[in-house]
Amino acid sequence: MSYIGEIAAFGTAICWTLSALFFEQGTKRIGVLGVNFYKVVFAFVFLTITAWIVKGKPFPIDAGPHEWFFLTVSGFIGFVITDIFLFTAYKTIGSRMATLFLAISPAFTALLGYVFLNEVLSVKALLAMALVASGIILAVLSRERIQMSSVAKTLSIRGYIFAFLSSIGQSVGMIFTRQGVKNYDAISGTQIRVMSAIVGFALVSLIFERGKSVTQSPKDSQGMRFTFIGSIFGPFLGVALSLFAMQHTKTGIVSTLIGLTPILIIPPAVLILKQRVKLFEVVGAVIAVAGSALFFM
Repeated sequence: MSYIGEIAAFGTAICWTLSALFFEQGTKRIGVLGVNFYKVVFAFVFLTITAWIVKGKPFPIDAGPHEWFFLTVSGFIGFVITDIFLFTAYKTIGSRMATLFLAISPAFTALLGYVFLNEVLSVKALLAMALVASGIILAVLSRERIQMSSVAKTLSIRGYIFAFLSSIGQSVGMIFTRQGVKNYDAISGTQIRVMSAIVGFALVSLIFERGKSVTQSPKDSQGMRFTFIGSIFGPFLGVALSLFAMQHTKTGIVSTLIGLTPILIIPPAVLILKQRVKLFEVVGAVIAVAGSALFFM
C-alpha cells in the first residue's frame, strides 16, 4: 500500500516546524506584515519556477472559475487573516507555544460541523476536545508561572488569543482549500493562494501603515534572510506538500500528521534557539496532539 499522502503530510509538519522557527526570528526584526508580505513574494517566485519546470506553464492559466474562487478565498483566509494572527503570536509568545494552539483546529472543525451541518458529536470527539484543551491549558499555565511584568503579561495574553484565532482561520481555510484542489495541480493551486495573499498583505500594509513594512523591510538584511529561508519551508514546500497530501489521503489524516508540529518544534527550540522548556510544557504538547489525533482514530 502506498503511503505517499501520509509521507507528504509528515513532510509538511517538518517544513512548518522549520518555517515557524525562522519566521519567529524574522518578525522580531522586520515585523509581522514585513515577514508576511515578503514570504509570499518569495514563495511565488519559487512556485513559478517549479511550475515552469514541472508543467511547462509558469502561471496557473489552466485553472477554472471554481479553482480560482475557492483557492483565492483560501489564500486570503489561510494566509492573510490566519498568518497575521499567527505571526503576531510568534512575536509575543514564541513559535513553540503558538504552534501548540494549532492543535485546536480539528476540534473547531468538528464544532463547525455540529453547529452548521447538524453533525452529531460522538463521545470520542468530546473526549478529544477535552484532551486538546487540557494539554494547551497545562502548557500555558506551566509557562505563565514565570515571573513577568504587567506589560509582558498583557502581550502574552494577546499572543494566546491571536494563536487561538489563527487555529480557527486555519480550519476555515482548509475547507476552502480542499474544495479548490479536488481535481487540480497542487503547485498551481498554491500559486493562486499565494497570489491572493500578496495582494491581501499589500492592501493591509497600505491601509494600516501606508506601506511602511513593504518599503522598509529590505533594509534589514538579517530579517530578510530569516524570511527567505522560512519561505522555502513554509509557503513553498510546506503548503505544496499539504495540498499534495490532501489529494492523496484523507483530510483527517493530513490534519493529524501536520498537527505533530507542536511536538517536532521542541527539540530545535531547545538545541538551536536555546529556549528553556519545562516538563509540563512538553507533556501539555503531547496531550494536545494526542487529543487532535483522537478525532481521526
